[in-house]
Amino acid sequence: MEITATFSPPAEGEYPPLYAGYIGLASEGDLLARLDAQVQEVSALLRGLSDEEGLSRYAPGKWSVKEVAGHLADTERVMAYRALRIARGDTTALAGFDENTYVAVANFDARPLPSVVEEWETVRRASLLLLRSFDGEAAGRAGTVNGVPVTVRALAYIIAGHVAHHVEI
Repeated sequence: MEITATFSPPAEGEYPPLYAGYIGLASEGDLLARLDAQVQEVSALLRGLSDEEGLSRYAPGKWSVKEVAGHLADTERVMAYRALRIARGDTTALAGFDENTYVAVANFDARPLPSVVEEWETVRRASLLLLRSFDGEAAGRAGTVNGVPVTVRALAYIIAGHVAHHVEI
């Protein structure tokens, strides 16, 4: 598939301020290449862990490695869905979501770590195909999420920055 959109970093006002850190983590270089490279980087990191290590937490009350991997897949699905709706011209205001509720009921810890990693890899590949299908006009379209304006371009950067944020932790 030919890449048709150029994803330049979004300007302030194209995304909710709480995502500024994620945008900053993803703002250098070619965004689509970065999203593609994250598949290998994150997979290598996670596939090197045993299932027991997948249950580890960096502090009491924090998510396990498996839960973080599952959270990455869930969040990316939500962000990509938002990007799809907005890119296709849907002007319906979109709701927020509570990532803590999602993780609490998802039972990621009951699954083998390779299964959770494979799910995230598959979601990322689907996101890449979707983002590559957008032209420049679609990438610049804006919608409303959780009462705040956001562009498709910003959502793409949020996806990359969100993963970078969790890898840093």
